[in-house]
Amino acid sequence: MMKIRFWGVRGGVPVPGPDTVRVGGNTPCVEVRTPDGDLIILDAGSGIRLLGLALQREFPERLICAILISHTHLDHIQGFPFFAPARQRHNRIAIFGEKRFDEHLEQILAGQMRAVYLPFALDDMDADILIKEMRDGETLVIGNNTLVDVRRLEHPGGVFGFRITHGSAVLTYATDVGHGPSGLDQRVVDLARSADLLIHDAQFSSEQKAKYWDWGHSSWEDAVHVALAAGVKRLALFHHDMLADDDQLEEVERQAQALFPGAFIAYEGLEIVLPVRE
Repeated sequence: MMKIRFWGVRGGVPVPGPDTVRVGGNTPCVEVRTPDGDLIILDAGSGIRLLGLALQREFPERLICAILISHTHLDHIQGFPFFAPARQRHNRIAIFGEKRFDEHLEQILAGQMRAVYLPFALDDMDADILIKEMRDGETLVIGNNTLVDVRRLEHPGGVFGFRITHGSAVLTYATDVGHGPSGLDQRVVDLARSADLLIHDAQFSSEQKAKYWDWGHSSWEDAVHVALAAGVKRLALFHHDMLADDDQLEEVERQAQALFPGAFIAYEGLEIVLPVRE
């Protein structure tokens, strides 16, 4: 069984407070555990800080994990400097992402840890950190039995979507994706085909998307249409608008479930086991 836990579900900036306490205010981070004991972390938004503290307690002697960075917009990497396991020499962390804007991934991660921003640098993180750049269309092998298909999707500056397969369990992660006026992006539909769980960008309503069409995000209606077209079992609406409070998001969930009963709002602390049983 593949186990999924959400540690950050918000887009933009962290938004802690009484109006976001049920869904959560941290930016994107999703934990994936395979039956073989492999640990995959999807994105390193502010949610990765609390995940890191939990992993330190669970693995005090040695932690081995892979972090897959969908893209390097700040809300998807801002938590990495505070990922506690990266400070322990006995840990091994492989980070995968894309080269962007003529800068290597290592330069981008190090850039947010310069002295003008923080009192420590990437070189001060003592773990065995391996930083690798991914290419569109390749398949990563994590451990012995977990495959990760990598596909470039539509977002300003680029973004990767991931299809993670272990045995019969399939997870698709498609955050920060846009669907143009001509209809659904077939690449997203193909990446999600028959998945047990699709985690899909749902930052906007259709009205908001019409106003901010060039931001490269989806409406929750887009996410539902992808789920229906791809024949997925369950749909996690993800990357919530930083201005949306808990009541608004729960209303979105009710409307989405009227169209696709397997839809739900991703919230911090939610755990899901795959494959999903019919």
